[in-house]
Amino acid sequence: MIIKNKEGFKQGYNSITEMDGKDQDIMMDFGILKLSSGSTYSEDSEKEKAILLLYGEVELEWDDKKTVIKRGSCFDDDPWTLNVSSNTSVKITGIAQDSELAIMKTDNPKQFESRLYTDKDCRIEIRGKGLMNETGTRIVKTIMDVSVTTDSNFMLGEDVQYPGKWAGFPSHSHDQPEIYYYKLSPENGFGLLKLGDEGVLLEHNDTVKILPNVVHPQVAAPGYAMYFLWVIRHLDDNPYITPTYEEEHLWLESPDAVIWPDK
Repeated sequence: MIIKNKEGFKQGYNSITEMDGKDQDIMMDFGILKLSSGSTYSEDSEKEKAILLLYGEVELEWDDKKTVIKRGSCFDDDPWTLNVSSNTSVKITGIAQDSELAIMKTDNPKQFESRLYTDKDCRIEIRGKGLMNETGTRIVKTIMDVSVTTDSNFMLGEDVQYPGKWAGFPSHSHDQPEIYYYKLSPENGFGLLKLGDEGVLLEHNDTVKILPNVVHPQVAAPGYAMYFLWVIRHLDDNPYITPTYEEEHLWLESPDAVIWPDK
């Protein structure tokens, strides 16, 4: 299911999914926070929270700590993310004239020490090199997974797709629900997503809900870089570790795969 946002976001918190209401199937609250210079927002819900800076400059306050974080672009700069448990409130103050943050919340009875993941903490990989005639080359930035923390109910990261190239192929799925949030550069670009048996048009500021066991490969249009934030909700006794691939396409994972017109 795609959630379009052609009009952009208003100042303050913009709710996109609500796990206690219309989006129980996705098991996460997801929203975009827009702040101008001097504006503030407090997040004190009784849920685990992950707060990621997409761009701009803000001050974060939590657990008697205070720090300023800054990011010029989600395409060119690496992410900052604050992860706190349900007993922790966070205050966010805008410093730049325009800042945008993604806020993710979910149920989690575990109490754990808050952690600020800096732009130096994420694991950065160039995936797809040497395969499929380089049609799947992309930058993958993993912020949180089970190798980093077993306390959080989130797996979280970002992809930056080169223009005209694919992500998530060969097609894969997993038991856990997931959210994708998109940016395009330039902003009038688009991409296409195969969501199960349906084709979905992807545009700037779109959000996609990916239900369990639904395949979701995608491609960016030529000339347009496509960024997407991905957040997976671990299941009780079944955290996300590896996906399930559609076997019919796995032959393309071989470095020796012969592809038309050579085949």
